[in-house]
Amino acid sequence: MSHIYSHRIDVRFRDCDALGHVNNAVYLTYLEQARLDCWRALWGGGGEAGSTAPGVIMARAEIDYQAQARYGQSLEIRISLAAIGKTSFTYDYEIVDEQNRTIASARTVLVMFDYDAGRPVPIPDDIRQKMQKS
Repeated sequence: MSHIYSHRIDVRFRDCDALGHVNNAVYLTYLEQARLDCWRALWGGGGEAGSTAPGVIMARAEIDYQAQARYGQSLEIRISLAAIGKTSFTYDYEIVDEQNRTIASARTVLVMFDYDAGRPVPIPDDIRQKMQKS
């Protein structure tokens, strides 16, 4: 599956743990940053304050760690649309280093969400079209 979006992140000192590699929990933040950048670029937002689009809530996240990343490296987060349903969509991610070596792979399931009503809502047609076109 080809990726729909790519985002580069430089590993900061604060991302690393006492063993000198990126802490496992930080990868969720990397995925989040890549997603938000993707949504801004592809469909103009991700439910931020003032946005006309519904919010997005995460239903599931899984990460497989394959190699260590360290301070000073530049990582590329590649996002692929794996599935799209009525209210949810699934992204697959590949995090690679400067040598195109896979550091981690991940998958998230995200749900369009009306925070005021506290419930999932259908993915708006315009967003669905932009997601499928990319």
